[in-house]
Amino acid sequence: MVSLKSFTSRTLYWLTSALCLAVTVYGLANVMPAIGDFRLGPFEMVFFRASFFALCILVVTLGVIRGSSGSLGDRILSVMAAICGLGMLWSCWSFYQVSSKLDEAMFLFGAHEMWIALIAAAGALFFCWRIWGIPVALLGIFGIAYMATGHHWPGLLQTVNMGVTETLAQNLLYSLDSGILGSTFSIVITTVFPFIILGAVLEGVGAGDSMIRIAFSWMRHTAGGPAHAAVLSSGLFGTVSGSAVGNVVGTGVVTIPMIKKRGFTPNFAGAVEAAASTGGQIMPPIMGAAALVMADFVGVSYLTIIIAVLVPAIAYYGSLFAMIVFESRRLGIKAEDTADNGVEQPTRQDYLNLLLIFVPLGLIVALLIMGLSPSGASISALALLFPLSFINPEVRQQPVKLIKSLCAGGKTFSQLLMAIAAVSIVISALSVTGVPLKFGILLSSMVSDSLLLSLVVAAFCCIVLGMGMPTLPAYVTVATIAIPAMQQLGLEPLTAHMFVFFIAVASAITPPVAIAAFAAASISGGGPIGTSFQASKVGIMIFAIPFTFAFNPLLLTVADAGVEFSLLSWLWLLVKLVIGILLVASALSGFDKRALKLAEILLRLVAACFLFAPGMFMDQIGVGLTLVLVLWHRRSDCKLYRMKVTG
Repeated sequence: MVSLKSFTSRTLYWLTSALCLAVTVYGLANVMPAIGDFRLGPFEMVFFRASFFALCILVVTLGVIRGSSGSLGDRILSVMAAICGLGMLWSCWSFYQVSSKLDEAMFLFGAHEMWIALIAAAGALFFCWRIWGIPVALLGIFGIAYMATGHHWPGLLQTVNMGVTETLAQNLLYSLDSGILGSTFSIVITTVFPFIILGAVLEGVGAGDSMIRIAFSWMRHTAGGPAHAAVLSSGLFGTVSGSAVGNVVGTGVVTIPMIKKRGFTPNFAGAVEAAASTGGQIMPPIMGAAALVMADFVGVSYLTIIIAVLVPAIAYYGSLFAMIVFESRRLGIKAEDTADNGVEQPTRQDYLNLLLIFVPLGLIVALLIMGLSPSGASISALALLFPLSFINPEVRQQPVKLIKSLCAGGKTFSQLLMAIAAVSIVISALSVTGVPLKFGILLSSMVSDSLLLSLVVAAFCCIVLGMGMPTLPAYVTVATIAIPAMQQLGLEPLTAHMFVFFIAVASAITPPVAIAAFAAASISGGGPIGTSFQASKVGIMIFAIPFTFAFNPLLLTVADAGVEFSLLSWLWLLVKLVIGILLVASALSGFDKRALKLAEILLRLVAACFLFAPGMFMDQIGVGLTLVLVLWHRRSDCKLYRMKVTG
C-alpha cells in the first residue's frame, strides 16, 4: 500500500514536471517564427510577462517544497516558500491589472502598490537565496534599501528624494522598462530562453558521455592525458550548457579522478576542471546567457559576438593546454597510453552522436550568417535536433528523454529567472539613483590619465560584484555600473562589454568565493580555497586576455571593436599572443626544460606583458627579451645535460 508521504512526493514530482514543460512550451510559443501564415506568438506583452513569470514562480516554489527533507528547518522553509509563492502570484496579477489598464504617467502609485512591489521583490530574493546563494540576494536587498534611503546618504552617494512610495512601486514592479518584469526580463525571455532549452535538449540526447570518451581517446598519448581530456571535453560540453558549475558536475565526475590518478594533486585536478568548465561560457557558438544579453546591450548581431570572442576563447583554451604541459614536466609525468583508465574506448556510435552537437550548432551559425535572429536560429536548431536525436539508440528506446530534457530546460530557466529578478532590482536601484554616472565620475577622477589603471579598477569591481554570482547576473550588474565609465576612457561599447563579460566569467574561479572551483573541490577532495587559487593560476589568461584586447581591439577581429582589420597586423598579434601564453604558462609553473629561477620567472612575465601591450616599441622589447630568455634557458639546459652525462 502506497504511503501518504510517497503519494504526495510523486504528485509533487508530476505536477512540477508538468509545470516545467508548460514553461518550455509557453516560452517557445512566444518566440516561435511564423510558418506560412500561421504564428502563435508573440503574445500580448503585459499578459505574457505576468503569466510566464507566474508559471516560473510555481516551478521554483514546488521545487523548494519538494527539496524539503522533512526536518523542522526544511518545513519552515517550505512554508516560507509557499507564502512567498502566493505573494508573488498576487503581485503578477496586480502587475497585469495596473500595467494593462492604467497609464503609468497618469497613475499615482500609493502604499498599496508599494507593498505589493515589496512582496514581489522579497519573494524573488527569497528564491534567489535558496537557489543561487546569498550574494545575489544580498545585492538585491542592498538595492531596495538604497532606493528607499538614498536621499539620506552622505556625499556622492546621496540621491534625489522622489518619494519612497512611488519610487519603490514603479521601479520594483510596475514598469515595463525597469524592475522585476522590465526590459532585462524581456531580453532574457525572448533571446536567452530558446538557447537554454536548446542546451537542455542537447544535454538530454546523450552526446555528453560520447564527448568525454572521444576526448580521452584523443588525448591518451599526451603527458597531461586526462587533464588535456578534461580541457577538451569541458570546452565541447561548455558549448552546449554555458554553465560553469554545470560543466564541472557534468564532466568532472569522470575527468577529475582520472587526472588525480595520472599523478596530479587534488587541487590541480579540480583547478583544471574548474578553469576548463568556466571557459565553456566564452566558447562559441552558444556560450552562455550573458553573451546573448550582451548582443542586445551593445546593439550588434549575435554573430558579431561569436566572431569577436572566437580568437580570445581559443587562446584561453590553448593557455590551459600549455599550463598542463609545463605542470606535467615539473612533476615528471610522462606520456603513456591511457587505454586502461576506466573510461570506455569510443565506438562508432559515439562519433555518430557528435552529429547531435555539431549539426545543430552548425545550423545556428549558418542561420545567423543568413540574418536570422538568435531566437529563430536556436528554435530552428531545436526543430532539427528532435528528429536527428533518433540516431542515438538510447533515444530510440526511450523517446521520453526528449520530454524530460524539455522539462529540465523549463526548470533551469525558471531558476535563472529568479536571479534575473534580483539583478533587475539592482539595475533599477542603480538607474533611479544615478550610481553608474557617479561611478564614472569617481573612476575618471581617480585614474583619468591611465587606461590601464582604470581597467584594473573596473576589473576589481567586476570581480568583487561577481563573487558567488552566476555569470549573467554578475555581467548585467557590473555592466550597468562600469560600462559608462569605461566608454568615457575611450573603449568602444563592444570592447568594454566584452571586457566586463570575460571578467564576470572569471569570477567563477576567483577566490574567495569561486563557485566553479568549490564544485570541483567537492569532487577532487582538495581544499576549496586551495583549488580556487590553483584555478586562478591555471586559468590566468581569462584575466589577461581582456586587458590584451582592450589595448589591442584588433584581437576581436570585428569592425565594431573600433579598428580597421589588417591581416598582417592580426597575424602578428596572434603570434605575440601565442608566445605570451607560453611565457606565462612556463613562468607560473616555474618549469620549462628545467626548473626556472625566480629571476627567470619574473623576466618571462615582464616579457609577456611587453608582448601583450600595444605599440611597435613594446613589441621590440618583448621579442628581444623573449629571445634572450629562451636562448639562455636552452644554453643552461644543455650545460646541465652535459654535466649529467659526464657525471
